[in-house]
Amino acid sequence: MSCLYYPQISVDCVVFGYDERQLKVLVVKKDVDNSTVVVNNVKLPGSIIKSEEDLDSAATRILEEYTGLSKIYLRQFKAFGNPVRSSDADVLWTQKVVSLGITRLVTVGYVALIKLGKKVSLKSSDGMYAEWVDVSECKKLHLAFDHKDIIRDALENIKMMIKSEPHLLFELVPKKFTLLQVRALYDSIYEKKSDAANFRKFIFSIPGVAALPEVESGVPHRAARYFTYIKPKR
Repeated sequence: MSCLYYPQISVDCVVFGYDERQLKVLVVKKDVDNSTVVVNNVKLPGSIIKSEEDLDSAATRILEEYTGLSKIYLRQFKAFGNPVRSSDADVLWTQKVVSLGITRLVTVGYVALIKLGKKVSLKSSDGMYAEWVDVSECKKLHLAFDHKDIIRDALENIKMMIKSEPHLLFELVPKKFTLLQVRALYDSIYEKKSDAANFRKFIFSIPGVAALPEVESGVPHRAARYFTYIKPKR
């Protein structure tokens, strides 16, 4: 008889969002009674895969459990299998969640990109609650397992992917955006200020970027034109 979960293999999702000011990453928290103290654990949204799931299905389930969303950009990017990636406290947390005697976990990392807005409603799952934190603040958090490394590698992966697939930027901004909004996102990802003229050339070189007959309203500066991205047909 198959068990509910397939032990020793998990999926962790690095979910990036952007609020027009800072690049965010989704983390989940849970208070765990460690017999002597209550430890507040912070980790990436993740789960041991279920016996009937493939990896992509597990990642999709995790995202839907915490965000209510399913049709978003999601891609596998790296596996993490260091034999010492789990501390005793991490193993305890995992065993309490799934009630299995797990001593070591190999995890498969996924990157997800979400447009922050009214449609994103964070949820609780298995007693854990989700919240957005600035990517720049992750270094200060006490993250479980090797999740700091996973976030770092996911961010480097996104930087690399944008060079070959620049349209990924539009997965994080509203459907109707200004060039300033996209440039602020770009600078947040690469952690440096871009040149305005070169950035305009870069954006307009992306097939599918189209100007809209609308400009900003109620702003204290010159109103900027809105643009949108229309995925080219193959």
